[in-house]
Amino acid sequence: MQPTPEILQVAYRTMRTIRSFEEKLIELVNQGKLGGFLHACIGQEAIAAAVCAHLKDNDHVASTHRGHGHCIAKGVDVRGMMAELFGRSTGTCRGRGGSMHIADLEKGMLGANGIVGAGIPLATGAALSAKLRKTGGVGVAMFGDGASNQGAFHESLNMAANWKLPALYVCENNGWGEFTPTEFVVPVKDIAERARSYAMNAMIADGMDFFDVYAKAGEAIARARRGEGPTLLECKTYRFMGHYVGDPLVYRAKADADEWINNRDPLKLFETRVTSEGLLAADNLRSIDEEVTERITEAVKSAQAAPFPDAGELMQDVYAVG
Repeated sequence: MQPTPEILQVAYRTMRTIRSFEEKLIELVNQGKLGGFLHACIGQEAIAAAVCAHLKDNDHVASTHRGHGHCIAKGVDVRGMMAELFGRSTGTCRGRGGSMHIADLEKGMLGANGIVGAGIPLATGAALSAKLRKTGGVGVAMFGDGASNQGAFHESLNMAANWKLPALYVCENNGWGEFTPTEFVVPVKDIAERARSYAMNAMIADGMDFFDVYAKAGEAIARARRGEGPTLLECKTYRFMGHYVGDPLVYRAKADADEWINNRDPLKLFETRVTSEGLLAADNLRSIDEEVTERITEAVKSAQAAPFPDAGELMQDVYAVG
């Protein structure tokens, strides 16, 4: 499954937008202009871009606390996302959700989620809905290695396999569950191995390689649309930043991190391949870089100028009680 130059151009724009968006957020936090915990996915951009390149608006994605990249890749507007992070009324959730709860149902983004593994059953439910309604849609759960130990993970995989739901479970295995190495808490070498106990199709991809993830995600999504059931796709990746912005990173070796950051950057790997194979020109990529920078700068200005939610609207968009 070879992506066309048009798909590659969109993919690069997506990855660069994710990277630039989060770099700007880190800058704003460090300047004291943006508050709250932020969990950056820098280093993992290729996964979101590659998976979502195969999705449509009627496909649904459930994300994690490290979800900015998934939202951007699924087509959520960065202006609305930035406004949401600033707590403004023009945000995607009208300033009520913040970083870990960005959602846009019109784009099929069920939302980021601050509870580890909680998005997995949401995506499973979306897959069940798609099957019953015969929409041709797919439910996609994005989650980390730590979530594979949660009961929701195992219950969802069991249900999806048993009912042959059109679902894709994407494990972004970045080697760390907060501050704990994955191998300390997961007894199998590959999380994809766990799919076998549910008679589920499983694949492993290099999460730093857009092309590898694109091919395997495309195969899994096509299987789901054909009614052949779910797939667990484990993407081996690495988060370049700490668990959260401000994390002192005393728990991991600098030499190991430098190896990934200097030699396995997904954006650099992508550029090297597409330019060396004549698929995209370097000048084209630089133009995209400039376009994205302007877009992010404008999003910040727009967010800072937007009003905060009115106090009189406090009880709107919440569940009714009593």
